[in-house]
This record gives sequence, structure tokens and C-alpha cells, in this order.
Amino acid sequence: MKIILTQEVSGLGAPGDIVEVKNGYGRNYLLPQGFAIVWTKGAEKQVTVIKRARSAREIRDLDHATEVKGQLEGLKVSLKARAGDGGRLFGSVTSAEIVDAVKAAGGPVLDRRRLEVPGHIKSTGSYPVKIKLHPEVTASFNLNVVQG
Repeated sequence: MKIILTQEVSGLGAPGDIVEVKNGYGRNYLLPQGFAIVWTKGAEKQVTVIKRARSAREIRDLDHATEVKGQLEGLKVSLKARAGDGGRLFGSVTSAEIVDAVKAAGGPVLDRRRLEVPGHIKSTGSYPVKIKLHPEVTASFNLNVVQG
């Protein structure tokens, strides 16, 4: 089955890539989740639009990625979340909230899909967060979740 990826799928490709997958994987997982669309000649024309949007938000090159990595690793990111007794949160911290906290701390705008969070954050404390900025550059910073 030939499909066009609309989002990044690890081990498969980036948005706008045209890939060949097994019928069941495409039909039962990628298409219903919205990770891909079926390849047609008309849909192939949309690939340029998808790639243009990706390049606008993507890190430009390796030098830019190392510059952003330096910014992130020198940043103190703090996130206020509602918590009960003992520091247990009501719900959990999402990747979108982490991206907003980085932006509020004076950091760069990040893509939430590239964050690697160690499990679910369900209590206050300090957590290591990694983000893949470039295929060769991965930055890490500490996220402090405080009761607020």
C-alpha cells in the first residue's frame, strides 16, 4: 500500500514522505490515527504543501540545532500544575504544556511531537526531558513541576 505521511512516524519517515507499507499497517493504524493519507496523484500534489509547512517549523541545519541545544541546556524550566496533598497532580503534564513552559521561560518554540518524556509526569518534582532537534542533535533539560 502506498501512502503519504502527514506526521512523523518513527522508523518510517517524516511528513510529506511517500512510503510503501503493508496493507494492514496502513489501513488499521496509520490511516485511522491520521498519520497518513492514501497516495493518489492529487494527494501527491499536497506533498509540496506538507513539506513547505514542515520546513517552516523545522530546525534549519546542524549549526542552528546546536545553537538551540545550547539555549535549552542553559534554561531553567518550571511548570506550575494543580496538585493535591503529597505533591500528586490532578491529571498529568502533557507535552504541549512542557513546550509552553519552555517558551514562557524564554526558550525557543519547539515541536511537541519531538519531546521524549520519561513516562507520565503525575507528581511534583524534577524530570529530565529530551528533545530531538535534528537527526544528529538531541538536547536535554530539567523540568521542575511545582504545585501552583
